[in-house]
Amino acid sequence: MNIRVGTASWTDPTLIKSKRFYPPGCNSAEARLRFYAGRFPIVEVDSSYYAMPSGANSLLWVDRTPDDFVFNIKAYRLFTGHQTGRDMFPKDIQPALPQNGKKNLYYKDVPADVCQELWRRYLEAIDPLRAAGKLGVVHFQFAPWVTSAPKDAEHVAHCADAMSGYTMAVEFRNKSWFDEKHVASTLAFERERGLVNVIVDEPQGTGNSIPSVWEVTNERLALVRLHGRNHEMWNVKGATAASDRFNYDYSEQELEELADQINAIAALAGQTHVIFNNNYEDQGQRNAQTLMSLFGDSAVIAT
Repeated sequence: MNIRVGTASWTDPTLIKSKRFYPPGCNSAEARLRFYAGRFPIVEVDSSYYAMPSGANSLLWVDRTPDDFVFNIKAYRLFTGHQTGRDMFPKDIQPALPQNGKKNLYYKDVPADVCQELWRRYLEAIDPLRAAGKLGVVHFQFAPWVTSAPKDAEHVAHCADAMSGYTMAVEFRNKSWFDEKHVASTLAFERERGLVNVIVDEPQGTGNSIPSVWEVTNERLALVRLHGRNHEMWNVKGATAASDRFNYDYSEQELEELADQINAIAALAGQTHVIFNNNYEDQGQRNAQTLMSLFGDSAVIAT
């Protein structure tokens, strides 16, 4: 089995401020990535959700990491149905946006030719990672209001068409995709398209939570994302930072139980990626190191 364990981001402000992961003097972007990549074989890039990624950064990341290091990169927020502020678009594209008086725009608001140009730029920016063999999945975390309704499923299919030739992972944020009525059709849709079903561990009982569906829909790769189990903070209002809702430290018993489930799913896929998104201070890094030790020879070790 081939299991890669890592974390979501290596630059979270609370991680840096904690001073418990990076050694003294490890203060530059280059030094931090090199240090991280010496301990983990994979990382998830979150910055590409908030703004279009940069090809120049992709080239730097390729240069600063070992040959077998892998980047999973999140899709730009406009593509995943999230509201997108005008200042989050590339500056030269902002004049082409509709002048409709709205501060935030959705995919449906943006002219088709502008969307097409954004797709082109996005793929161009991540191409250095793919060319170097370091691109894992392009991770689409769809907005909570993207439901299993036909119009929304059509948009997911549209994204899959745009990502043809790439490995696209799909994480839904609306429980309708995996309710009793839709779970079979959702998995069939993912399999038909070759989409990677993102297996999540997260608080349950809310409309924007989905169950852990331990199914492989692309035989080449399985992806498990661990958000923590902080029920109180999952939908808290007025959080000072996004990491507040992911403030959760997995116990060793919880990690042992997860390891058993991940081992079972890893037997069904060519590769398995496990990403800790409990990115508050150094919790994700500590939990990831513990989980790697539980996998033994099945885990890919950083080089």
